[in-house]
Amino acid sequence: APLAYMRGRTLDDSFIILDEAQNTTTEQMKMFLTRLGFNSKMVVTGDITQIDLPDGKRSGLVEITKILKNVDDIKTVRFSEKDVVRHKLVQDIIRAYEKYEEAKKRK
Repeated sequence: APLAYMRGRTLDDSFIILDEAQNTTTEQMKMFLTRLGFNSKMVVTGDITQIDLPDGKRSGLVEITKILKNVDDIKTVRFSEKDVVRHKLVQDIIRAYEKYEEAKKRK
């Protein structure tokens, strides 16, 4: 179901995937995560380099890595350009963007 229809639901006996979560707001992410019911597992995926929320809106995906980092039974897996399964050139593009962003932060 679309994220908008999750409010008020409890997802028991389920395996739930929230894909492309980089553009969820902090409030949407909290609403989604609190739908977890008994005997269920939840996976949240997204690419924080592809956030295109309006200025002033925080990504729920970015926020949960900070908010939930010390919660037992919640794990975070970060992938790098080495995990890209597209054309090799995509790895080079990702590395170039990472270097560019790092240089911007140093200025």
